[in-house]
Amino acid sequence: MSLIAPGSPDSRLRDATGSPDLSGGKKGDSDPFMDLLFSGWNPDLPDPARLNQYIDVFFKNDPCGSRVLHKPSFLAAMKLSPKDPGFPHSSILHAICASASRWNPTDVITLPDSTRRDQFAEFHASKTRQYIDKTMASGEDIFSVMQACILLSWYFYQEGRWVEVWIFAGFQTRVAVPLRLNYPGTFSTHGNNSPGAYLAPPKDLRDLESRRRTWWMTILFDRIASVGGWIHAVDERDLGTELPLRTEDFESEAHVPSNPQDLSTADVFTRHPPQYTDAFLLLIKAVMLFGKVTDFNVRELDKLVCEDFLANLPPIFRNNAGITETTEGATVNTDLYMVHIIPHAATITLHNPYIDFTNNDNVSMSRCVNSAKQILKAFYSLSQESIDVTKLHPFVTICWYLAAVVLVQLCKHYIETGDQEREARIWGEINVLRFAMLEYGSRSPIGTRQERLLQGLMREIVRMTAQKHPLEVNVPLYPFSHRTNQNQQQHGPSMDAGSSLQNGQMYHQSSNASDRTLSPPNMNGVRLAPPPHPMNGANGAWPMRDISASPGQHNNLDLLSSTSNYIGNGL
Repeated sequence: MSLIAPGSPDSRLRDATGSPDLSGGKKGDSDPFMDLLFSGWNPDLPDPARLNQYIDVFFKNDPCGSRVLHKPSFLAAMKLSPKDPGFPHSSILHAICASASRWNPTDVITLPDSTRRDQFAEFHASKTRQYIDKTMASGEDIFSVMQACILLSWYFYQEGRWVEVWIFAGFQTRVAVPLRLNYPGTFSTHGNNSPGAYLAPPKDLRDLESRRRTWWMTILFDRIASVGGWIHAVDERDLGTELPLRTEDFESEAHVPSNPQDLSTADVFTRHPPQYTDAFLLLIKAVMLFGKVTDFNVRELDKLVCEDFLANLPPIFRNNAGITETTEGATVNTDLYMVHIIPHAATITLHNPYIDFTNNDNVSMSRCVNSAKQILKAFYSLSQESIDVTKLHPFVTICWYLAAVVLVQLCKHYIETGDQEREARIWGEINVLRFAMLEYGSRSPIGTRQERLLQGLMREIVRMTAQKHPLEVNVPLYPFSHRTNQNQQQHGPSMDAGSSLQNGQMYHQSSNASDRTLSPPNMNGVRLAPPPHPMNGANGAWPMRDISASPGQHNNLDLLSSTSNYIGNGL
């Protein structure tokens, strides 16, 4: 609105800042400007006639971002009331103004260094970024804002703003992946309980193709931003989305079957079916072919992440998991501790989408179960040494969460197969990680946030289980000391972590005030809501079982001891 010329009929309603002065004017006067505002029009946008000019210029001239928008329906939506839910999102309109100003400059100045500065474009680019920031915080209108982000990214590219280009290239892919745009059909029910799966299935062919094009334009931008040889934000092997349709079929909404080609098609770069070939599709293939040059021989992820990295650490680091005994007690080198568990978190991230618990020969299942075991084992090595977990690197909470994700899936499998003994054992291990996150959260909010995410992921198995109080199963006691013999004398024989107690009974918590536990009463003053059902324990305290002995001292304490223990003949 600041672009309204001084002295124009609308300028009388503005104060010194250029913002509308809604108190001006006489009562009863009919004013087109005020009528426009009261209609719901965004006052930061140009007036409708001028905005439509920019939209027309955009579709005629923009070679990049315009590919993601369905032009016929977009133009039809512009005729709706601004208050109509179908009216184009303001973030897209601002991005169009920024992009189209290149071909229809309005307020351009030349700086002393001879560079060009389009104040109109910069104003609308900043408005687009405000919507992006707002949506990243709230998740509202995320797909529309994602498209606006693509338009804005290409604006930055054309402006030669390389830092923003690189940042937005990564940003877009990070937004697109939780939206499931990288799956065939731009939707997947696999792992749909994980946080961030915002989009429902496409509602029609136009929606489906819009998502495909949004995804592929994101990938093209990533590849082009990486032309210098920097690694891509998304690996080619993770691009499961089929190639889009021809532009003419997209705009006409023709009932054409999905493109049979994707990047896994053997001859995708040498065979071009006429019904699925136009200039835009060939551009995608050309850019992806160039991207292969960048990808070539960069990494062999599975072997490197799952085996080679840790195996090839220098002996002084390979044989030290980060915990050192001193005369004053155990200390932890947080960096080295993370070095030993991050590869296992990476393994889970790499293989989790391909887990099949019904197949004993499934490599991804074996990888993930083993990595979850190692993360748990590393946690127990802390718990027995009185080490304050809240001093670890905050990424440790993500590692715990990823291990718990595997356990939740495994628990669901045991529920479905009726293996109640193994199911109970898994519940205990899930609770170990839950309380680890909560203790970390007593000092850093990321811990409690990750535990809340895990709770959301657990809703299905909580509903499915026959366990009476699943969130109370084998809630562990971590005495963080070497008082194993003393604890056994006080509480009876030590439980191995793979065992479960009948009827949900557990060992009582030690009354020694020096014991640090992950139980709610001892979390640095942070108390959780009481459990929904009474728990077995002295004086109503949260009962805890004793696992104070070193995991290495128990034959059966390896929590996921081996793949066969969980998914072997018992399946």
